[in-house]
Amino acid sequence: MKERMEDIQDLPGSQGTCTGVLHTDVVVIGNGPSGICLSYLLSGNWPYVNNHPHPNHILERKLRENPECSILQQDLQYLSEGLEGRSNNPVALLMDSLCHPNADLGTDEPSCLQWNHHPARNIPHVVLGKGPPGGAWQNMDGSMLTLSLGNWMELPQMEFRQWAQHHRSERKRTCMRCGQTHCISLPRSQHGGVNCVRQDRAYISDVAQYYSDYVKHMGLEKNFLVGSTVTSVRRLVVDCAFINQESGEQEASCQLHRPECCRMNMWEVRGVLQVGDLEQLFCYHAPHVVMAIGTTDIPNRLDLKGDIDNGVIVHDLREIEKAIANRELDEHSDPVMVVGAGLTAADAILCLRSCKIPVVHVFRRDVKDQGLIFKTLPDGFYPEYHKVYQMMKSKEGYPGYKSYPRHDVVEMSAGMKCVLKGPTRRCLGMIMEGSEKVVHVSKILVLIGARPSLSFLGNNGTELAVDSTKQVSSKKNPIDVDPFTFESAKARGLYAVGPLVGDNFVRFVKGGPLGIASHLVKTMMDSDSTKW
Repeated sequence: MKERMEDIQDLPGSQGTCTGVLHTDVVVIGNGPSGICLSYLLSGNWPYVNNHPHPNHILERKLRENPECSILQQDLQYLSEGLEGRSNNPVALLMDSLCHPNADLGTDEPSCLQWNHHPARNIPHVVLGKGPPGGAWQNMDGSMLTLSLGNWMELPQMEFRQWAQHHRSERKRTCMRCGQTHCISLPRSQHGGVNCVRQDRAYISDVAQYYSDYVKHMGLEKNFLVGSTVTSVRRLVVDCAFINQESGEQEASCQLHRPECCRMNMWEVRGVLQVGDLEQLFCYHAPHVVMAIGTTDIPNRLDLKGDIDNGVIVHDLREIEKAIANRELDEHSDPVMVVGAGLTAADAILCLRSCKIPVVHVFRRDVKDQGLIFKTLPDGFYPEYHKVYQMMKSKEGYPGYKSYPRHDVVEMSAGMKCVLKGPTRRCLGMIMEGSEKVVHVSKILVLIGARPSLSFLGNNGTELAVDSTKQVSSKKNPIDVDPFTFESAKARGLYAVGPLVGDNFVRFVKGGPLGIASHLVKTMMDSDSTKW
């Protein structure tokens, strides 16, 4: 059993303690791109419009109305009005349009923002995360390419391309585009294969390293508590104040008489910090808590009959890679069944085929379904995914690959036999049940999406969702927030950004931190205009 340290020692974000509790203005849960960007803004880094004219003439006119005023201090609803793009969040579209003007048109225009540092405007905060800065990016397969272009992965004031030129590893890897092994920094012209013609996308390992380096380069490390797991977030009932019977005034009753203890809206965040083999408890009190976690914590599972606890069914490609490394799987094994029709499933198929492992691919949708992600990806940028899509559509199949569209996995029976059920069909005006097929498998890799773990809120945070009767889902049921401040519509002082509000691409997650920082700055300006 691990030893436990009960006392809190030298944790970031503290403004002093009262009865063992740390006080700060903002607690950020999650140290991925959203959390990193928010820490940068809260550290006194404010965006201003620069001299580059914006190609959108209406937005350009609005920006020039108050050129000396930071974007944080302006009306974000007014600035974002009329903007369109691939996000449903108006502030995300605004921030993307300012950082990457006309990005959807394929142009590479300069940013319209410059960043000024105001040390006196720092807002005390702490960023909590289980692993190194970068969040889920630190746990992904580093040899894979990002879906987005490399420059769309960058955070303010540190260009990804420039960073990559100086820090990109020369270690040879297998290119997911052409299947050949080469240094990742080779010029485009030296890449092999007809499909390996662009290097605009980045390797995931480089993106993960970029986020880690960003925190160091921007001097944000003091705000990050790495190795921390949040176990509880709850609103406090403020009971440390009482009414003076003579004056009628509210007075603090805590021993240190700290005003932080007597704020009417206060949240308590408890958790455990892993320090080597020791565990250290921590507790923060703050008027503002930001949930900046991803949505891949809890994998969605199949509803199967039969023996499903025998280790055959897994939900992480790394389990398959481990089996391959241990020589439990090879080209002579029964097929690995991949369930799902998204990009994660496509990545798994690419990995398995590169190792010559036979694949059976099962998915519910029709190959002509317009909702398939492959339909939205240009061939030139994503040749490997379009190769998988081509295989999915093939009725004859490919050597070592067989697809079963419009099929469900219904049972796992003895002898590693998996039962599939085909689509229903109409015959002579009658609806006929789909036929069943039995497939021998070595493993079943289920990749049908995931949902966030909000267990620290109780009931996994369902009360905060748009539909409070259903689980939180990035695509179908996000956290219900104000579209311009990102504050919860159901809990004052609680905010959500990134995938929790439907923004799954780094390109758009910078909008949430902008909205939150703007809201906090304006709130503090109203309460103390002398500082701001």
